[in-house]
Amino acid sequence: MGRVDSRVNDGLDDESGEEPEGSIWHALGLTIASAVVWGVAHLATGRRVVGGLLMALLALVIGGGVIVVLDFREELKQIAVQSDWLAGIIGGILLLALVWSAVVVRSYVIVRPSGMSVVPRMLAGAVVVVLVIGVCTPLVWAARDTYTLRDTISTIFHADDTKPPVVKNVADPWKDKPRVNILLLGGDGAGDRVGVRTDSMTVASIDTHTGDTVLFSLPRNLQYFPIIPRLRKRWPSGFTGVSAGDEGLLNELFQDAEDDKSLMPGYAKGRRGPALVSEEISYLIGQPIDYYVLVNLFGFADIIDAMGGVKVHIAHDIPYGGPEDGSAPTGVLKAGNRKLNGKQALWFGRSRTMSSDFVRMGRQKCLMKDVAEQADPQRVLTSFQKLAKAAKKTISTDIPAEMLPALIRLSGTMKQGAQVTSLMYVPPQFQNVRPDLRVMRQAAAKAIAESEAARRTSSATPVTPGATADPSTSAGPRVSADPGTSADPRTSADPSKSASPNASKSSSQHKSKAVSLTAACG
Repeated sequence: MGRVDSRVNDGLDDESGEEPEGSIWHALGLTIASAVVWGVAHLATGRRVVGGLLMALLALVIGGGVIVVLDFREELKQIAVQSDWLAGIIGGILLLALVWSAVVVRSYVIVRPSGMSVVPRMLAGAVVVVLVIGVCTPLVWAARDTYTLRDTISTIFHADDTKPPVVKNVADPWKDKPRVNILLLGGDGAGDRVGVRTDSMTVASIDTHTGDTVLFSLPRNLQYFPIIPRLRKRWPSGFTGVSAGDEGLLNELFQDAEDDKSLMPGYAKGRRGPALVSEEISYLIGQPIDYYVLVNLFGFADIIDAMGGVKVHIAHDIPYGGPEDGSAPTGVLKAGNRKLNGKQALWFGRSRTMSSDFVRMGRQKCLMKDVAEQADPQRVLTSFQKLAKAAKKTISTDIPAEMLPALIRLSGTMKQGAQVTSLMYVPPQFQNVRPDLRVMRQAAAKAIAESEAARRTSSATPVTPGATADPSTSAGPRVSADPGTSADPRTSADPSKSASPNASKSSSQHKSKAVSLTAACG
């Protein structure tokens, strides 16, 4: 009677309600089939209504998922960075796992033969449990990864309680904003080092309509630079440091602000350093800084390892593993196209042995470019947990979470042939001791103007099919900011130097010239 009642509850229409017949293997076969295609067991036992509904529901779930993935990829990327949506997705995945498990169990219940002895019943039950685990495991893993993504976003992109960000137009923050400027800081904080020194400081100025980007790189050893007006009384002749023995370098400013809250009143510790560096760099180049991203360079090595390494072009042999006291290195990163692990990539970006701060600045930008290009979705997904763990302990920022969908859309625009050029404030084009504020600002303004003009020129100049576009006007990623410079990376020994044999031109001609990052990095 219990079996007949269960069939009635399942929606049996005109069937007689007889007990299911057949062997246990037949029952398990139908159960396995139902684990793959919902409703098979129900149809086999005459429960056509419920079986049809289950099949339709499964088709709806799978078909809907395929349509969303194929037709709404850009929307999915934006949803993937919104905590509320991610919480809903986690709940949906777990609900699907629960429903799928119920379908498997119920399918076995309605097809199992009656009168089984204890041993066959236990064996069949074990098979059903294995089936449930099999269908639930990938869904539970998906829910776990989604939770990890949500937690990572919440950890990195959290608001500063003392200075909460203000996003006036979340739906379209670029409506009245032609450019967004993001300061990228590379800090050398580690367990065996006191404080943080920002050895890498680059402003990415991004055109919010085209994605064209100009990178402004400032050297760590920029010395006795003009200080922001509100601190002018303390350093009237340029920044000379806070304590006796300080060298007055730009990379000292971060830790000085962290140690002395009077330099950035109203900011919490951990935010004072990046806030003051942002304010000072904004003053030096004459461009507003909207947000900052701070990356711990030692943690950056973990990100590289989680990616499975990074491929780079090495222009010259780089001594590897040698301590900074000048003693002999333990190895060499050989010139050529190489794949580096995290530790090697860190040395590639930071080594100054037989080199200089200015040379390594160029390598750092090339490393950033290579990592960004090689962080494809497949590599990210296969190492997601490792990447998330490394990112949470490596990256901090004041970018509000509400801005992430807009930044995702902007990154998509950047990948569609955006031009990336680079301007480095290094000798001989620029002074690194007591730099000229007017010259620095004019150079930044000119680099931005040239980037925008190059886009307008390329948009207005049609290219004949089959013909090669002029590299001086092309908006592709290999454009050179100076028509007289060569885009061949072999003519440039290092990205920090001119990519042209015409490097002997007067410095006044080159002070504001940004060069193609793709061409410079080879």
